[in-house]
Amino acid sequence: MSVATPPNSPSPLGYTPIRPALLADRPLWQRALFNQQTVLAVLLVAEIVVFSIIGTNFFTLENALEVVRHNVELGLLALALTPVIVTGGIDLSVGSLLGLCAILFGKFYRDAHFPLWFAAVCTLGVGGLAGGLNALLITALRIPPLIVTLGTYSLFSGLAEGVTRGTDVFDFSERAAFVFLGQGYFFGTIPAQIPVLVLVAIAFWLMLHRTSMGRALVAIGFAPDGARYAGIPVERRMGLVYILCGLISGLAAVIYVAHVGQAKANAGTGYELMAITAVVLGGTSIFGGRGTILGTILGLFTIAVLENGLRLSDQPTELAKIIGGVLLIVAITGNQWLAKLSKR
Repeated sequence: MSVATPPNSPSPLGYTPIRPALLADRPLWQRALFNQQTVLAVLLVAEIVVFSIIGTNFFTLENALEVVRHNVELGLLALALTPVIVTGGIDLSVGSLLGLCAILFGKFYRDAHFPLWFAAVCTLGVGGLAGGLNALLITALRIPPLIVTLGTYSLFSGLAEGVTRGTDVFDFSERAAFVFLGQGYFFGTIPAQIPVLVLVAIAFWLMLHRTSMGRALVAIGFAPDGARYAGIPVERRMGLVYILCGLISGLAAVIYVAHVGQAKANAGTGYELMAITAVVLGGTSIFGGRGTILGTILGLFTIAVLENGLRLSDQPTELAKIIGGVLLIVAITGNQWLAKLSKR
Protein backbone atom coordinates (compact mmCIF):
# COMPACT_ATOMS: atom_id res chain seq x y z
CA MET A 1 0.00 0.00 0.00
CA SER A 2 1.37 3.41 -0.98
CA VAL A 3 1.57 6.21 1.53
CA ALA A 4 0.98 9.81 0.42
CA THR A 5 3.98 12.06 0.85
CA PRO A 6 3.14 15.09 3.05
CA PRO A 7 3.77 18.53 1.59
CA ASN A 8 7.38 19.72 1.82
CA SER A 9 8.63 16.29 2.99
CA PRO A 10 11.49 14.43 1.28
CA SER A 11 10.40 12.34 -1.70
CA PRO A 12 11.64 8.82 -2.51
CA LEU A 13 13.88 10.39 -5.16
CA GLY A 14 15.82 12.30 -2.52
CA TYR A 15 14.67 15.87 -3.08
CA THR A 16 12.25 18.02 -1.10
CA PRO A 17 9.32 19.31 -3.17
CA ILE A 18 8.13 22.70 -2.02
CA ARG A 19 4.43 23.35 -2.20
CA PRO A 20 4.01 27.08 -2.85
CA ALA A 21 1.41 29.01 -0.95
CA LEU A 22 -1.47 29.38 -3.36
CA LEU A 23 -3.65 32.45 -3.48
CA ALA A 24 -6.60 30.12 -4.14
CA ASP A 25 -6.12 28.72 -0.60
CA ARG A 26 -6.65 32.13 0.95
CA PRO A 27 -9.97 33.61 2.17
CA LEU A 28 -12.20 35.31 -0.39
CA TRP A 29 -11.38 38.83 0.79
CA GLN A 30 -7.63 38.19 0.38
CA ARG A 31 -8.11 36.77 -3.10
CA ALA A 32 -10.05 39.91 -4.05
CA LEU A 33 -7.43 42.18 -2.46
CA PHE A 34 -4.51 40.51 -4.23
CA ASN A 35 -6.34 40.44 -7.57
CA GLN A 36 -5.10 43.06 -10.02
CA GLN A 37 -8.38 42.86 -11.91
CA THR A 38 -10.20 44.10 -8.82
CA VAL A 39 -7.89 47.09 -8.58
CA LEU A 40 -8.35 47.77 -12.29
CA ALA A 41 -12.14 47.53 -12.03
CA VAL A 42 -12.08 50.08 -9.19
CA LEU A 43 -9.88 52.36 -11.30
CA LEU A 44 -12.26 52.05 -14.26
CA VAL A 45 -15.25 52.95 -12.09
CA ALA A 46 -13.32 55.93 -10.68
CA GLU A 47 -12.58 57.13 -14.23
CA ILE A 48 -16.25 56.89 -15.14
CA VAL A 49 -17.31 58.83 -12.04
CA VAL A 50 -14.72 61.59 -12.53
CA PHE A 51 -15.37 62.08 -16.24
CA SER A 52 -19.13 61.98 -15.70
CA ILE A 53 -18.66 65.04 -13.50
CA ILE A 54 -16.12 67.02 -15.54
CA GLY A 55 -16.88 65.74 -19.05
CA THR A 56 -19.50 66.86 -21.55
CA ASN A 57 -22.02 64.19 -22.61
CA PHE A 58 -19.75 61.48 -21.20
CA PHE A 59 -22.17 59.41 -19.15
CA THR A 60 -24.50 58.39 -21.99
CA LEU A 61 -25.24 55.11 -23.74
CA GLU A 62 -24.29 56.62 -27.09
CA ASN A 63 -20.85 57.64 -25.83
CA ALA A 64 -20.28 54.24 -24.19
CA LEU A 65 -21.01 52.47 -27.49
CA GLU A 66 -18.77 54.90 -29.35
CA VAL A 67 -15.91 54.13 -26.95
CA VAL A 68 -16.27 50.46 -27.85
CA ARG A 69 -16.63 51.16 -31.59
CA HIS A 70 -13.45 53.21 -31.78
CA ASN A 71 -11.42 50.54 -29.97
CA VAL A 72 -12.51 47.32 -31.69
CA GLU A 73 -9.31 46.97 -33.73
CA LEU A 74 -7.15 47.65 -30.68
CA GLY A 75 -9.25 45.21 -28.68
CA LEU A 76 -8.79 42.46 -31.26
CA LEU A 77 -5.02 42.88 -31.14
CA ALA A 78 -5.01 42.91 -27.32
CA LEU A 79 -7.05 39.70 -27.18
CA ALA A 80 -4.69 37.98 -29.62
CA LEU A 81 -1.64 39.14 -27.68
CA THR A 82 -2.90 37.78 -24.36
CA PRO A 83 -2.05 34.08 -24.97
CA VAL A 84 1.23 35.14 -26.59
CA ILE A 85 2.30 37.04 -23.48
CA VAL A 86 0.97 34.26 -21.22
CA THR A 87 3.58 31.97 -22.82
CA GLY A 88 6.30 34.49 -21.94
CA GLY A 89 6.51 35.78 -25.52
CA ILE A 90 5.79 39.09 -27.20
CA ASP A 91 4.68 40.26 -30.63
CA LEU A 92 5.70 43.79 -31.58
CA SER A 93 4.68 43.31 -35.21
CA VAL A 94 0.88 43.30 -34.86
CA GLY A 95 0.47 47.01 -35.60
CA SER A 96 2.63 47.03 -38.73
CA LEU A 97 1.05 43.73 -39.84
CA LEU A 98 -2.36 45.37 -39.55
CA GLY A 99 -1.12 48.12 -41.89
CA LEU A 100 0.34 45.64 -44.38
CA CYS A 101 -2.85 43.53 -44.38
CA ALA A 102 -4.96 46.66 -44.90
CA ILE A 103 -2.88 47.64 -47.93
CA LEU A 104 -2.96 44.13 -49.40
CA PHE A 105 -6.71 44.01 -48.86
CA GLY A 106 -6.96 47.11 -51.03
CA LYS A 107 -4.64 45.59 -53.64
CA PHE A 108 -6.61 42.35 -53.74
CA TYR A 109 -9.86 44.25 -54.27
CA ARG A 110 -8.83 47.08 -56.60
CA ASP A 111 -5.90 45.70 -58.58
CA ALA A 112 -6.54 41.94 -58.53
CA HIS A 113 -10.32 42.52 -58.86
CA PHE A 114 -11.17 39.94 -56.21
CA PRO A 115 -14.68 39.98 -54.75
CA LEU A 116 -14.69 41.71 -51.38
CA TRP A 117 -15.33 38.50 -49.44
CA PHE A 118 -12.48 36.71 -51.20
CA ALA A 119 -10.16 39.69 -50.72
CA ALA A 120 -10.98 39.55 -46.99
CA VAL A 121 -10.23 35.81 -46.87
CA CYS A 122 -6.90 36.38 -48.64
CA THR A 123 -6.10 39.14 -46.14
CA LEU A 124 -6.69 36.75 -43.26
CA GLY A 125 -4.43 34.26 -45.03
CA VAL A 126 -1.67 36.86 -45.31
CA GLY A 127 -2.02 37.58 -41.59
CA GLY A 128 -1.76 33.88 -40.80
CA LEU A 129 1.32 33.47 -42.99
CA ALA A 130 2.98 36.46 -41.35
CA GLY A 131 2.20 34.99 -37.93
CA GLY A 132 3.61 31.70 -39.18
CA LEU A 133 6.85 33.46 -40.09
CA ASN A 134 7.15 34.73 -36.52
CA ALA A 135 6.32 31.27 -35.21
CA LEU A 136 8.92 29.58 -37.41
CA LEU A 137 11.73 31.91 -36.40
CA ILE A 138 10.84 31.70 -32.70
CA THR A 139 10.18 27.96 -32.37
CA ALA A 140 12.43 26.39 -35.01
CA LEU A 141 15.44 28.70 -34.78
CA ARG A 142 14.96 29.54 -31.08
CA ILE A 143 15.40 33.28 -31.68
CA PRO A 144 13.96 35.39 -28.82
CA PRO A 145 10.45 36.68 -29.63
CA LEU A 146 11.46 40.27 -28.91
CA ILE A 147 14.18 40.16 -31.57
CA VAL A 148 12.05 38.31 -34.13
CA THR A 149 8.99 40.52 -33.86
CA LEU A 150 11.07 43.70 -33.73
CA GLY A 151 12.54 42.60 -37.07
CA THR A 152 9.20 41.65 -38.60
CA TYR A 153 7.75 44.93 -37.31
CA SER A 154 10.19 46.76 -39.60
CA LEU A 155 9.71 44.19 -42.37
CA PHE A 156 5.92 44.50 -42.50
CA SER A 157 6.04 48.27 -42.18
CA GLY A 158 8.60 48.52 -44.98
CA LEU A 159 6.56 46.23 -47.23
CA ALA A 160 3.45 48.33 -46.69
CA GLU A 161 5.37 51.50 -47.59
CA GLY A 162 6.96 49.77 -50.59
CA VAL A 163 3.67 48.47 -51.98
CA THR A 164 2.06 51.91 -51.81
CA ARG A 165 5.24 53.98 -52.24
CA GLY A 166 4.00 55.79 -49.15
CA THR A 167 1.23 57.65 -50.98
CA ASP A 168 -1.23 55.19 -52.49
CA VAL A 169 -4.59 55.01 -50.71
CA PHE A 170 -7.38 52.53 -51.49
CA ASP A 171 -10.84 54.05 -51.17
CA PHE A 172 -13.74 51.83 -50.08
CA SER A 173 -16.27 54.54 -49.32
CA GLU A 174 -18.44 53.61 -52.31
CA ARG A 175 -18.90 50.07 -50.99
CA ALA A 176 -21.77 50.85 -48.63
CA ALA A 177 -22.47 47.24 -47.64
CA PHE A 178 -18.83 46.70 -46.64
CA VAL A 179 -18.37 50.06 -44.93
CA PHE A 180 -21.45 49.25 -42.84
CA LEU A 181 -19.26 46.72 -40.97
CA GLY A 182 -17.18 49.57 -39.59
CA GLN A 183 -19.55 52.52 -39.65
CA GLY A 184 -23.06 51.09 -39.47
CA TYR A 185 -25.37 50.38 -36.54
CA PHE A 186 -27.74 47.53 -35.80
CA PHE A 187 -31.19 48.76 -34.75
CA GLY A 188 -29.80 52.29 -35.03
CA THR A 189 -27.84 51.89 -31.78
CA ILE A 190 -25.35 49.00 -31.66
CA PRO A 191 -22.17 49.50 -33.76
CA ALA A 192 -21.90 46.75 -36.36
CA GLN A 193 -18.34 45.70 -35.42
CA ILE A 194 -19.09 45.08 -31.73
CA PRO A 195 -20.41 41.52 -32.33
CA VAL A 196 -17.07 40.67 -33.98
CA LEU A 197 -15.17 41.79 -30.88
CA VAL A 198 -17.54 39.90 -28.58
CA LEU A 199 -17.25 36.65 -30.57
CA VAL A 200 -13.44 36.84 -30.68
CA ALA A 201 -13.33 37.60 -26.94
CA ILE A 202 -15.51 34.57 -26.18
CA ALA A 203 -13.37 32.35 -28.42
CA PHE A 204 -10.12 33.41 -26.73
CA TRP A 205 -11.70 33.12 -23.27
CA LEU A 206 -12.76 29.55 -24.01
CA MET A 207 -9.34 28.69 -25.43
CA LEU A 208 -7.33 30.17 -22.57
CA HIS A 209 -9.55 29.25 -19.62
CA ARG A 210 -11.56 26.20 -20.63
CA THR A 211 -9.27 23.99 -22.72
CA SER A 212 -6.19 21.87 -22.17
CA MET A 213 -4.37 24.14 -24.62
CA GLY A 214 -4.94 27.12 -22.33
CA ARG A 215 -3.51 25.20 -19.39
CA ALA A 216 -0.55 24.22 -21.55
CA LEU A 217 0.09 27.87 -22.45
CA VAL A 218 0.15 28.81 -18.77
CA ALA A 219 2.55 25.93 -18.03
CA ILE A 220 4.82 27.07 -20.87
CA GLY A 221 4.86 30.57 -19.44
CA PHE A 222 5.82 29.29 -15.99
CA ALA A 223 8.58 26.92 -17.13
CA PRO A 224 9.08 25.91 -20.79
CA ASP A 225 11.50 23.12 -19.93
CA GLY A 226 9.18 21.77 -17.27
CA ALA A 227 6.33 21.83 -19.78
CA ARG A 228 8.46 19.77 -22.20
CA TYR A 229 9.18 17.20 -19.51
CA ALA A 230 5.44 17.05 -18.84
CA GLY A 231 4.86 16.03 -22.46
CA ILE A 232 3.46 19.35 -23.70
CA PRO A 233 4.40 20.10 -27.35
CA VAL A 234 5.85 23.49 -26.47
CA GLU A 235 6.93 24.53 -29.98
CA ARG A 236 3.60 23.64 -31.56
CA ARG A 237 1.58 25.44 -28.90
CA MET A 238 3.75 28.55 -29.11
CA GLY A 239 3.66 28.47 -32.89
CA LEU A 240 -0.12 28.28 -32.87
CA VAL A 241 -0.58 31.39 -30.72
CA TYR A 242 1.66 33.44 -33.05
CA ILE A 243 -0.30 32.22 -36.08
CA LEU A 244 -3.55 33.13 -34.33
CA CYS A 245 -2.09 36.54 -33.55
CA GLY A 246 -1.37 37.04 -37.26
CA LEU A 247 -4.87 35.92 -38.24
CA ILE A 248 -6.48 38.34 -35.81
CA SER A 249 -4.23 41.13 -37.11
CA GLY A 250 -5.63 40.41 -40.58
CA LEU A 251 -9.18 40.51 -39.21
CA ALA A 252 -8.43 43.79 -37.43
CA ALA A 253 -7.15 45.17 -40.75
CA VAL A 254 -10.44 44.37 -42.49
CA ILE A 255 -12.40 46.00 -39.64
CA TYR A 256 -10.08 49.02 -39.76
CA VAL A 257 -10.60 49.52 -43.50
CA ALA A 258 -14.37 49.29 -43.05
CA HIS A 259 -14.13 51.72 -40.13
CA VAL A 260 -12.20 54.49 -41.88
CA GLY A 261 -13.38 53.69 -45.42
CA GLN A 262 -9.86 53.42 -46.85
CA ALA A 263 -6.64 51.44 -46.68
CA LYS A 264 -3.33 53.22 -46.16
CA ALA A 265 0.22 52.27 -45.22
CA ASN A 266 0.23 53.91 -41.78
CA ALA A 267 -2.83 51.99 -40.57
CA GLY A 268 -2.19 50.46 -37.16
CA THR A 269 0.74 52.72 -36.28
CA GLY A 270 1.34 52.53 -32.53
CA TYR A 271 -1.36 49.90 -31.98
CA GLU A 272 1.12 47.28 -30.80
CA LEU A 273 2.25 49.32 -27.80
CA MET A 274 -1.31 50.25 -26.82
CA ALA A 275 -2.40 46.61 -27.12
CA ILE A 276 0.51 45.39 -24.98
CA THR A 277 -0.30 48.09 -22.43
CA ALA A 278 -3.92 46.89 -22.23
CA VAL A 279 -2.81 43.26 -21.76
CA VAL A 280 -0.22 43.98 -19.06
CA LEU A 281 -2.47 46.52 -17.34
CA GLY A 282 -5.08 43.75 -17.15
CA GLY A 283 -2.83 41.61 -14.99
CA THR A 284 -1.11 39.39 -17.56
CA SER A 285 2.46 38.88 -16.41
CA ILE A 286 4.99 40.17 -18.93
CA PHE A 287 7.19 37.27 -17.77
CA GLY A 288 4.52 34.69 -18.67
CA GLY A 289 2.55 32.12 -16.72
CA ARG A 290 -0.41 34.27 -15.74
CA GLY A 291 -3.14 36.19 -17.54
CA THR A 292 -6.86 36.42 -18.20
CA ILE A 293 -9.07 37.59 -21.03
CA LEU A 294 -11.27 39.49 -18.57
CA GLY A 295 -8.23 41.39 -17.35
CA THR A 296 -7.29 42.31 -20.91
CA ILE A 297 -10.80 43.65 -21.55
CA LEU A 298 -10.65 45.70 -18.34
CA GLY A 299 -7.24 47.05 -19.35
CA LEU A 300 -8.55 47.94 -22.81
CA PHE A 301 -11.52 49.89 -21.47
CA THR A 302 -9.43 51.60 -18.80
CA ILE A 303 -7.27 53.07 -21.57
CA ALA A 304 -10.24 53.76 -23.89
CA VAL A 305 -12.32 55.51 -21.21
CA LEU A 306 -9.29 57.57 -20.16
CA GLU A 307 -8.72 58.86 -23.70
CA ASN A 308 -12.42 59.49 -24.32
CA GLY A 309 -12.92 61.21 -20.98
CA LEU A 310 -9.93 63.51 -21.43
CA ARG A 311 -11.19 64.52 -24.85
CA LEU A 312 -14.73 65.25 -23.66
CA SER A 313 -13.40 67.22 -20.68
CA ASP A 314 -11.22 69.39 -22.95
CA GLN A 315 -7.95 68.12 -21.50
CA PRO A 316 -4.73 67.82 -23.56
CA THR A 317 -4.65 64.60 -25.59
CA GLU A 318 -0.97 64.14 -24.69
CA LEU A 319 -2.08 63.60 -21.10
CA ALA A 320 -3.59 60.23 -22.05
CA LYS A 321 -0.18 58.93 -23.19
CA ILE A 322 1.51 60.21 -20.04
CA ILE A 323 -1.07 58.62 -17.75
CA GLY A 324 -1.07 55.43 -19.83
CA GLY A 325 2.70 55.14 -19.46
CA VAL A 326 2.51 55.68 -15.72
CA LEU A 327 -0.26 53.08 -15.43
CA LEU A 328 1.83 50.56 -17.37
CA ILE A 329 4.85 51.02 -15.10
CA VAL A 330 2.66 50.83 -11.99
CA ALA A 331 0.91 47.72 -13.36
CA ILE A 332 4.17 45.86 -13.98
CA THR A 333 5.54 46.84 -10.57
CA GLY A 334 2.27 46.05 -8.83
CA ASN A 335 1.98 42.75 -10.66
CA GLN A 336 5.32 41.61 -9.23
CA TRP A 337 4.53 42.94 -5.77
CA LEU A 338 1.13 41.25 -5.63
CA ALA A 339 2.63 37.97 -6.89
CA LYS A 340 5.18 38.00 -4.06
CA LEU A 341 2.65 39.10 -1.47
CA SER A 342 0.20 36.37 -2.44
CA LYS A 343 2.83 33.69 -1.65
CA ARG A 344 3.49 34.82 1.88
